[in-house]
Amino acid sequence: MAMSYEDPYLIISSDCHAGLPTEEYRPYLESRFHGAFDDFLAGREARREAMTRLGVRNEDFAHQWFSDHEEGLRGGWDHAQRIKELDGDGVAAEVVFPDADAVDSQTAAPFGVGLGLSGDQDPELGMAGAKAHNRWLAEFVAHDPARHCGVALLPVTADVREVVAEIHRARESGLGALMIPSMWVDKAPYHDRRYDPVWAAAAETGMPVVTHSGAAPREEYGDHLGIYVSEVTWWPARPLWFLLWSGVFERHPGLRFGVAESGCWWLPNLLWFMDRLYLGAHGGKKLSPFAELRRPPSEYLDRQVFVCATNTKRRELAQRYEIGVDNILWGSDFPHPEGTWPNTRAWLRSTFHDIPVGETRRMLGLAAAEVFGFDVHRLDPIARRIGPTPADLGQPADQTAVEASWARSRETGRHWLTGGDFPVTGPAAGPAAGVTP
Repeated sequence: MAMSYEDPYLIISSDCHAGLPTEEYRPYLESRFHGAFDDFLAGREARREAMTRLGVRNEDFAHQWFSDHEEGLRGGWDHAQRIKELDGDGVAAEVVFPDADAVDSQTAAPFGVGLGLSGDQDPELGMAGAKAHNRWLAEFVAHDPARHCGVALLPVTADVREVVAEIHRARESGLGALMIPSMWVDKAPYHDRRYDPVWAAAAETGMPVVTHSGAAPREEYGDHLGIYVSEVTWWPARPLWFLLWSGVFERHPGLRFGVAESGCWWLPNLLWFMDRLYLGAHGGKKLSPFAELRRPPSEYLDRQVFVCATNTKRRELAQRYEIGVDNILWGSDFPHPEGTWPNTRAWLRSTFHDIPVGETRRMLGLAAAEVFGFDVHRLDPIARRIGPTPADLGQPADQTAVEASWARSRETGRHWLTGGDFPVTGPAAGPAAGVTP
């Protein structure tokens, strides 16, 4: 679709959240699990007290957050309110993850299988809770399927046949992506061939597989919250190298895999490191003898991997030519407090004002449309009604100087492959963040 400078941005948030108030999931849960669900509900206060004790939850902040945003937060499960909030932010469409409430966990999916989805959950209860959320989410996104891609919860460490069946059921119900645990704990890790039917089913149905930050071995941290926040983005990223080096991407070229709400600051150095390992003396055979990798890691990344880079930072945008512009999918994190809502328009201006318009269009929406299957023609009238323009973001109509300021970084790209010097120029770069070849 050809666009001019004056055209508003088609913005797609690759990371938003929705979920019912937890007790309202009961009608979506098989009746044989209602007793266990009652026990789960009874433990909510104890879990909240534990969060407060560990510093994850702050009572004063929670009170202020809910007081200041009472109406907007209803958009976590009220569709009419949600559309109002998306329109206010200029967001035409969204990818919908679980757990609308990230402060008090009042919208947690049954049995904690939302953002805390992990391999240490009871397989039967975990699948039951996931199915309950998926049933509700399918109804929710059906209100306006052009604007929502619902992410089905998938406890992939359960019985593989049941997992594959849930993939097909979720697809048939109108959901468009799959969230798997970032931690398998004592279950089989993701290089195990037992999961091949799952990856095949995801590829067959065209449903991207995504991990999301949240789960972590919190019992190891004590009350040292700094340890948790220092590595919380590592856990959802970890499956990437398990899938890559074990040949999953080679065996399933139609599989798309993404990492959500974990930033993308970690990817350039990781990619540099993995490419250098593979391209070294017979590195591919030494490092992955059974996988028969046929290309460097960066090629698999460009073909099959993306990052839902929520609240993308200036430092990360400075590294976009190493990451790959089309691999960065912006997200607002609505309605979580660490996201850009309800100030997305101002945030976009302060972050993207000196990024080329063509690249901005890719990162803010067009790349996500391709990954998650949004119909840009159906979204175009919405974007023209609510989307900010390049001028609104402070981007000049004459892009000559902007393009020139990034020319060296763009030409160098992945310096370990092009042989260029490590780029340190560009208005958003600041201190060099990479490692020289």
